[in-house]
Amino acid sequence: MKILQFPKKIINFLKEVKEEMGKVNWPTKREVFKNTLIVTGISVVLAAFLGGLDFLFTNLLNKLIL
Repeated sequence: MKILQFPKKIINFLKEVKEEMGKVNWPTKREVFKNTLIVTGISVVLAAFLGGLDFLFTNLLNKLIL
């Protein structure tokens, strides 16, 4: 009997998912674009900073070793 209820449970679950997705406050395209630029900018700055540290420490260690 439980096997016969499984499809009903799946359908009920999907209905609930659809209902909850309708309640989500989705960001506007402008907000998504702005946040994407912020994340990309921070990522580039952080990558440059870490690359600079790597370059600095590599050169310092090479001078100490050689």
